Amino acid sequence: MREPGFWHGPSSWKSHVLRPLGALYGAVAANRLRRRGLDAGVPVLCVGNYHVGGAGKTPTVLALAKLLRELGETPVVLSRGYGGKLRGPVRVDPLRHAASDVGDEPLMMASQLPVVVARQRADGVPLARSQGATVILMDDGFQNPSVAKDVSLIVIDGTRGLGNGQVFPAGPLRAPLKPQIARTDALLIVGNGTAAEAVAAEVAAQGKPVLRAHLQPDAASVASLRGHRVLAFAGIGDPARFFATLEASGIEVARRRAFADHHPFAQSEIEALVAEAARDALTLVTTEKDLARLRQAGGVPDWAHGIMPFAVTLAFDDAAHLRSFVTARLFKARERKLSEGD
Repeated sequence: MREPGFWHGPSSWKSHVLRPLGALYGAVAANRLRRRGLDAGVPVLCVGNYHVGGAGKTPTVLALAKLLRELGETPVVLSRGYGGKLRGPVRVDPLRHAASDVGDEPLMMASQLPVVVARQRADGVPLARSQGATVILMDDGFQNPSVAKDVSLIVIDGTRGLGNGQVFPAGPLRAPLKPQIARTDALLIVGNGTAAEAVAAEVAAQGKPVLRAHLQPDAASVASLRGHRVLAFAGIGDPARFFATLEASGIEVARRRAFADHHPFAQSEIEALVAEAARDALTLVTTEKDLARLRQAGGVPDWAHGIMPFAVTLAFDDAAHLRSFVTARLFKARERKLSEGD
């Protein structure tokens, strides 16, 4: 979906009119947060948002997977597979599945680590464990009570923050902020903006860590595009951040095309972009997530060849702090599971 402009603008009559619906939606969501979910039998680390839309969850999941592997763990990602038609549970296979089967984010991540998709997340737990998971890394699902979380790490964009701070549909929040913060174990602010500072102060006041990170462009991606004028397109939660990252990397963005998050590109749309880029001697570039959505079983179709992906990774400002936090929480989770087993 494309986020309404009034979610991130000044006070609007539209938001005011929708607040009663937001209050109802928020009451239901807050009640769901209190439910006790399935104990997965291994630690569950959930990467989530307080709000709908993008904030950097997928790069965070990949960065945490790398950290967990360095700690000797075997992480398996568990995802709902938003945008995919398969209910699962199924392990994502990049050679067999397309984004229309399992969703763009799971397909993208599956090239780097095991990913299980299950429409009902609890159904995916046994499959994740059968893949040797010592830690289940949940991509989203913070507000979903079906699986109990041992660690909930919430990601928020430092520039966008929480918009108008209202609950859906009056604003972008998935539930009232107070009960969400109460169930937060750590907050991760991505980027250098100040829009998340008020939330960070509330989280810190409860004695919970506030971590910071930034998106780091892949050196090979930057090198391959430097000196080229590009036509950049993206269908992610915050396309403007993608365009800004390109420009901050010294890449000339001659034109940009923004689509709604998880936009299902039609062949005709891509062919039109390819033709425009060829006509004006521009290089066509998009995000890894968008390119994953263009893949079909077996690879990128001929009509999408020539589109260059721009890769980014998440770099933590204090990696040692994150490492000690994750280590301590995993130890605590295992200690609790052993005591409950006795």
